[in-house]
Formats: sequence, C-alpha cells, structure tokens
Amino acid sequence: MKNFEARLERLEALGEKIRKSDIPLDDALKAFEEGIKLARTLEKDLEKVESRIEVLMNGPDVKGEIDPELELFDRES
Repeated sequence: MKNFEARLERLEALGEKIRKSDIPLDDALKAFEEGIKLARTLEKDLEKVESRIEVLMNGPDVKGEIDPELELFDRES
C-alpha cells in the first residue's frame, strides 16, 4: 500500500475493527500494532509534503528560520 489515501483508509478500517466489542484481544492488538505503523508512515509522509510546500512558498534558498541578530551593547564604546 504505497498510496497515501489507501493507507489512510486502512488505518480507519483498523480503528473501526478495534472499536468492536466482540473482537478477540489478540486480534485487537495486531490491528493496533499495524495501525501504529501506518500512522507513523503517514505522519512522515505529511512532514515531507509540508517541507515541499514550504519550499514552494518560500523558495528553495530558505532552509529554515533565520536567527535574528541582536545588538545588546554598542560596539563603539
């Protein structure tokens, strides 16, 4: 399942499966483990998309926030 939408649908199906009261504990645990793995991969995919959007919005030269320069003391003293 390489498609983001397909993996998201699978995660939703696993959530529905876990919510059923008649599911055996072992099956619920397996579904939970699979769901956690899917959630982590989906989160990584979203982070990549956010990075791409940031580059598109700010240009390729922006690599992160620029630290402001603070002059606390007058250098001429």
